[in-house]
Amino acid sequence: MKAMLMAAAGLALALVSPAAAEPVYVSADRALDVETGRYIANPVIVIDDGRIVSVEVGGAIPADAERIDLTGMTLLPGLIDMHVHLDGRPEYGGYSNLQFSDRFWTVIAVENARRMLNAGFTTIRNLGADDYNVVGLDQAIEAGWVEGPRIVGAAHALGATGGHCDSTFLPPSYADRSPGAADGMDALRAAVREQRKYGAEVIKACATGGVFSRNTLPGQQQLREEELRAIADEAHFWGLRAAAHAHGAEGIKAAIRAGFDTIEHASFIDEEGIELALERGAALSMDIFNTEYTLSQGEANGVLEENLAKERMVSVAQREGFRRANAAGVKMVFGSDAGVMPHEDVGGQFAIMVRFGMTPLQAIQAATVNAADALGQTGDVGVIAPGAWGDLIAVDGDPLADVGELADVDAVIKGGKRIK
Repeated sequence: MKAMLMAAAGLALALVSPAAAEPVYVSADRALDVETGRYIANPVIVIDDGRIVSVEVGGAIPADAERIDLTGMTLLPGLIDMHVHLDGRPEYGGYSNLQFSDRFWTVIAVENARRMLNAGFTTIRNLGADDYNVVGLDQAIEAGWVEGPRIVGAAHALGATGGHCDSTFLPPSYADRSPGAADGMDALRAAVREQRKYGAEVIKACATGGVFSRNTLPGQQQLREEELRAIADEAHFWGLRAAAHAHGAEGIKAAIRAGFDTIEHASFIDEEGIELALERGAALSMDIFNTEYTLSQGEANGVLEENLAKERMVSVAQREGFRRANAAGVKMVFGSDAGVMPHEDVGGQFAIMVRFGMTPLQAIQAATVNAADALGQTGDVGVIAPGAWGDLIAVDGDPLADVGELADVDAVIKGGKRIK
């Protein structure tokens, strides 16, 4: 779709389109139907022009066909991470990131995208980036210059002046302000339009304070409900979904009432918030894995004590909120906040999700069918079925018996092309 828009705008594509490829046949010992939790024995999956055209049990494979033979392995759909930051690395916390040129982060984003794809995440949602770094990366992946996952990007996150989504680390003499900072309903509607204009495919807003900003408290609401409603309404008017960064209970509830599609972090969610999420169909994206990395490595990486203290305050409450929300039947989606932790390690979150109440199948569904639904891409990603993109991963064990298998994916296929 993006390539079609580029062509319609009269932009010359740098790469010459290759001749149509022959169908690819993928075979393995079994494939997981993530919707039912049942295994399909001896599947043969045919991928043509990037999409799955058939899934057969023990189907015939022509002798001269292009084949990806994954004998001994279990196939799953490519994984989806709903909350990442590709143009950041956790090794550079606090003020240590100021040692680099602005374009350093553009290059870092390319490597992070490659690492996430190799970890089995064939689709990601990038919820906030500087300087439209990830919009450009998305275009480069689409055009075939670099390898990476399918990206649904938010460009700059929106938030109140001085809030979590503003620039909060530098003194007034620098006059540093995030392009997404705005105040009042009209200004925030205009900010939604500006981000869409420059490539945003989802809108992110900060309803509360956060852990890795200065002078903000995670539980404090920072946008009024009417401001949040203006953002969500404007995003939906333009056909975009809206994600709310919200740690505090009141901010979570305000964002759900305002119409946000997903709530990010949801650390201090209360029973009323859980009931609202169920009633309104909002999905929760709770990054319950990264706390060990932050608390063990953060100080060495330059993270300030102010931020480490907030992480200690948030982590226990968030994990208990995750357990309660999942038990209540709230729709849960996989979100790692990669960038706060290393992108290549986010598959380790599956085991933590199981530790805090999910079955292995529920954890897998959070990163497949649930995430696809929250993206508005049901049937395109997150399933192995005719019509879906030919995005597959393979592991050499049984992920329903040991979901930790997904922390070390053995093979990755994107659009019928073997990546790993």
